[in-house]
Amino acid sequence: MATDVPMPKLGLTMEEATILEWLVPDGAEVAVDQPILSIETDKTETEVGAPAAGRLHQLGQPGDVFACGTRIAVLLAAGEAPPVGAAPGSTPASSGPPAAVDRPATPSPAPIATVGTEGRRPVSPNARRVAAERGVPLSAVRGTGPGGRVVSEDVEAYRPADPSVTRPSALVPPGNAAAVASVAARQLADLLGIDLSVVPVDPIERRVTRDGVVLHVRDRLAAASRNLATPAAPTPSAPLLQQPTEVVKLTGMRGTIARRMTASLREMAQLTLTMDADLTAVVTDRAERRAGGAAPSITDYVVAATARALVRHPHVNAQVTADGIAILPDVHVGLAVAVPGGLVVPVVRDTAHLDLVDLAVETTRLAGAARRGALTPTDLEGGTFSVSALGAFGVDAFTPVINPPNAGILGIGRLRDELVLGPDGTVGTVKRLTLSLTWDHRVFDGVPAAEFARTIVELLAEPARLDGPPG
Repeated sequence: MATDVPMPKLGLTMEEATILEWLVPDGAEVAVDQPILSIETDKTETEVGAPAAGRLHQLGQPGDVFACGTRIAVLLAAGEAPPVGAAPGSTPASSGPPAAVDRPATPSPAPIATVGTEGRRPVSPNARRVAAERGVPLSAVRGTGPGGRVVSEDVEAYRPADPSVTRPSALVPPGNAAAVASVAARQLADLLGIDLSVVPVDPIERRVTRDGVVLHVRDRLAAASRNLATPAAPTPSAPLLQQPTEVVKLTGMRGTIARRMTASLREMAQLTLTMDADLTAVVTDRAERRAGGAAPSITDYVVAATARALVRHPHVNAQVTADGIAILPDVHVGLAVAVPGGLVVPVVRDTAHLDLVDLAVETTRLAGAARRGALTPTDLEGGTFSVSALGAFGVDAFTPVINPPNAGILGIGRLRDELVLGPDGTVGTVKRLTLSLTWDHRVFDGVPAAEFARTIVELLAEPARLDGPPG
């Protein structure tokens, strides 16, 4: 018996999605849960698995937009013919219906819209967002990703031959009141009171998109700002509250930090949790090591615990790429170091395989080289996770910002004494500090984040384990 493959509903607000590509050819045999196609919503891209085993019979084509629950394919048993009404999907621009004797009794599911007429170019959601923000026509961008996919780096590298022609509105005339609009575009337009008939049609999507509505509003606001500004004195982005004593240009290191941190917050779904760690055992261990010579810093202990936790939780040692979430096999922890004018993040390579003594030697070397301006390019490359410490400045907890392309960063607060009530009613003290974990919610969720932080806390409670093998 044939099994329907519906367009899935991945969230309460999702109403439709676009078929990006079929991952297996039409007529191929597939297994249960085998990924068979990739779809795109207004928020993300995801793969759809087969609900049953069988022979795939596709009903939609890449670029077709279907409402959630609409049948987009069927899975056939051995020797089974497609059911009546399950003719292969086609675009609205396809040729007319077949002869009457072959016409199904019930109509095939029709896509809401078809994207493009010459075949859909694969474009990552982040590339669409960056293109919308910068007013770059995706039709003019050359894709360098897999299969010619347009990624955000392609959009950022695009330079128009005529700088005045960048917005989609310059390529597609507005006023198409009958144009198909995405659900997100309609919702945003209703919220803002925008007439969709004046919003330009996206030249790739061939419909009005949410990004198109955003661009339209921005253009109107920019035009209003230009009309208010005097020709002799352009209006600054924000009026000065006072006459400044100094203006620090956003160039060099300061400019790089500004761009990277802004991009980090814009492109990632960042959340932060905090968890207290009992460092009484660490303080005791440090005292014993100091009696015999040099001792690792508190930060060294936390870095060692973090590296071993990354081995146990490999989904944290990851990054988002155009192809998906890449799980990285080697652990290289970056350590944020304050320097004049900003900060740098030198990398401790193969961190999980270093004992505390070797780790302390390497972090001391890197911190010293950073402050002297003597770091090499190799010292700054390849970090898979970052650690930032503000405890020396009296900070208990804070919200560190992820260093792209990492999926997380750990903040270290100050070491403090806290009163505790013992089981016999006596009052004592423990050494504690707060760990602040910021993670990219696109890569993993809150429970895995909490489990990762808890592993770090457990390792810090037994510092002898930080000299042993990882895992």
